[in-house]
Amino acid sequence: MRPSASRTRKMSNNYNDIPIGIRLLQSFSRQCPRFHARKELCYKMSIFLLTFLAYACYHMSRKPISVVKSVLHGNCSTVQLQDAGNCGYAPFDGPDSKTLFGMLDSAFLFSYAISMFASGFIAERVSLRYFLSMGMIMTGVFTYLFGLARTSNIHSLAYFVLVQIFAGIFQTTGWPGVVTLVGRWFGKKKRGLIFGIWNSHTSIGNILGTLIAAHYVETDWALSFVVPGIIIGAVGFLLFLFLVDQPEIVGCHPQPAAQERRISNDSDADENDDDEEQARRSEAFYAQSGYADSQTDQISYRPTPTERTPILARPQAQREHTSHGRPIGLVDALYIPGVVEFSLCLFFTKLVSYTFMYWLPLYIQSSSTLGPELSADLSTLFDVGGILGAIAAGYVSDLTGMSATVCTVMLFFASPILLMYQQYGALSVTISVLLLIAVGIFVNGPYALITTSVSAELGQHSSLEGNSNALATVTAIIDGTGSIGAAVGPLLAGVISSHSWQNVFYMLIVSDIIAMVLLMRLVVKECTAARRSSNRIRIE
Repeated sequence: MRPSASRTRKMSNNYNDIPIGIRLLQSFSRQCPRFHARKELCYKMSIFLLTFLAYACYHMSRKPISVVKSVLHGNCSTVQLQDAGNCGYAPFDGPDSKTLFGMLDSAFLFSYAISMFASGFIAERVSLRYFLSMGMIMTGVFTYLFGLARTSNIHSLAYFVLVQIFAGIFQTTGWPGVVTLVGRWFGKKKRGLIFGIWNSHTSIGNILGTLIAAHYVETDWALSFVVPGIIIGAVGFLLFLFLVDQPEIVGCHPQPAAQERRISNDSDADENDDDEEQARRSEAFYAQSGYADSQTDQISYRPTPTERTPILARPQAQREHTSHGRPIGLVDALYIPGVVEFSLCLFFTKLVSYTFMYWLPLYIQSSSTLGPELSADLSTLFDVGGILGAIAAGYVSDLTGMSATVCTVMLFFASPILLMYQQYGALSVTISVLLLIAVGIFVNGPYALITTSVSAELGQHSSLEGNSNALATVTAIIDGTGSIGAAVGPLLAGVISSHSWQNVFYMLIVSDIIAMVLLMRLVVKECTAARRSSNRIRIE
């Protein structure tokens, strides 16, 4: 073993200590031979479930604001409502309520988008157990503080904006953390399907947040925030007790990214084989010549340029930095092929998804005769479709190995379905149910695939030369860029909906078309590679 690898592992074991809950379980499981025989499987299941539960709670705490909007700006058309005190809640009870709601959404989403880039940088350098636990507890605190405004009779717009800003900052701890953990514990085999099932936490969290908020919205809307805040804080403490940060600290071995195989073109397969053989021969030569391991560690073997090689060559200093398995910088991550295209595509796909997330309950109520609670319940069907879309996109991506093509096809069908929902969704509840599920499938499918399987794939790309520490940074870049779109969408929807909801849907359709166009270069590459050789594999 090389000295540098030994030192890295030692530091990792000292820093990422075994959680207290795991220590207790280990002491109880010493008498259970089944646990020792299936130890790695048990830990993988715990990571899958804990990260699933964690990010479901993150999304659960985001949903109450979309449900409570209709109550914060109540219908004051009758004297009875005014006497009952249901005429909204200042400062959102005026004619500019949609503008103020847009400000709240933007305060959360812009702070989330900006902080996401820093969050990915930090996540690669700290223990993810502490990182996620602290983030979830603080998210619960600020979710609770939003509901506390009603019980404390706070009507300051600045208070609500500040709460949303800090909630957005701490929410950024979630995505880089959970994706990095799943990437560490699970290999690339059937990654699209695994991530597709796992990514249903987003929709399940949205559904839970909507149902909890809808249950209290007409009686005491403060509890719509207080209850999710308490739940996410409690789950954060659960992660502190049981989350295993890295496989090595419990005697498991991480999935070797360098030994995973996937379909590619002939030239890539041959070139990678030649590069590996050259590396082995060179390493053997230096070993026989008496050179120290530390000297051979500094030698970088660059592969022959292929169509997947970045157009801009990275400086030598950056290549040496990457080859040692250390965390990479934001600029260096942009050189990974596909990161820029998928990031820009996610900007527009997440714009569409989050516009639905924040405005769908209010749109359903304004375009139908349903009340706030029933409108919120009906809006959950969009997330039900999102679950189906995420699983379908991941499964097809595994079969074909063509992630960009899968996203493009789904975006192609999303645009006409959005138009159909706007035109015919209010005709009947049955039509609305079917179209909402269809919209959720084709809108959330590409969004889920890019933020999970694609991000993990790019974070362990062959151009990184085996460095798996880039995953959090790549995830933060892609999701951070998408989060800017998520902030822009609800803001524009708040302004445009004051004039016409139809124009909001036109904005969403145009966004889907732009997202589809941005992936066309990658689609051409994938189709060309598939035609050249569909049966050859290469090692990454």
